[in-house]
Amino acid sequence: MIHYHGTPISPIKAIQTMAGKNFCISYARPDDLQRCLKIGQSLMLDNGAFSAKTRGLEFDLHGFYQWVEPLLAHPHWAVVPDVIDGTVDQQKEMTKTWPFRKEFGIPVWHLGLPISYLIELCDQWGRVCFGSAGEYWQIGTSKWCGRMDEAFNALVQAYGRQIPWVHGMRMLGQSAGPWPLASADSTNVAVNHSGNLECAGCMAKRIDSTNPPTFWKSNPLQETLC
Repeated sequence: MIHYHGTPISPIKAIQTMAGKNFCISYARPDDLQRCLKIGQSLMLDNGAFSAKTRGLEFDLHGFYQWVEPLLAHPHWAVVPDVIDGTVDQQKEMTKTWPFRKEFGIPVWHLGLPISYLIELCDQWGRVCFGSAGEYWQIGTSKWCGRMDEAFNALVQAYGRQIPWVHGMRMLGQSAGPWPLASADSTNVAVNHSGNLECAGCMAKRIDSTNPPTFWKSNPLQETLC
């Protein structure tokens, strides 16, 4: 599993202890972009739609594409713009705006949207981000866990053991499983390292040492546990 650590991380000496890690840079807060390009293994470039939503701002689609275009080179990738709490039709219209090769973008399936749309995204893009919004905003609740089980059950049914790449947004706390996430991100280190006895780099190293299982065994939904 690839562990992406959200930024900005301050002070500078704290992020310097994280050299060699993978970072998540948001269009809404690109403060550490150049530093992470220099010291990081790879970057996940978040579109910042969630930040815009929580701040009551309109998402700047054109501005995001201008910002991200010169950064899209392997191994870096970006989150395809999405509509927080939007309908399937709104999400589809937004994915149509993606102007780059699909290998550089991963679209978002929000847990509250139909499973059929999840499969459609996987068929068309090969990879998908899981976003927790609406009634599934709070990660780790029994309802959220049940929906995750339902989604992975559907992926196994559609693709067998070798399911598409799933990135968990804000899900580094789930890096021990039970869901076989291929990658995930969180701002855990950025938010909590200053009040922690261990350095930012040490905290990131501890998080990176935990990985989920490789495969998913379908769970009866009535037995869902978290």
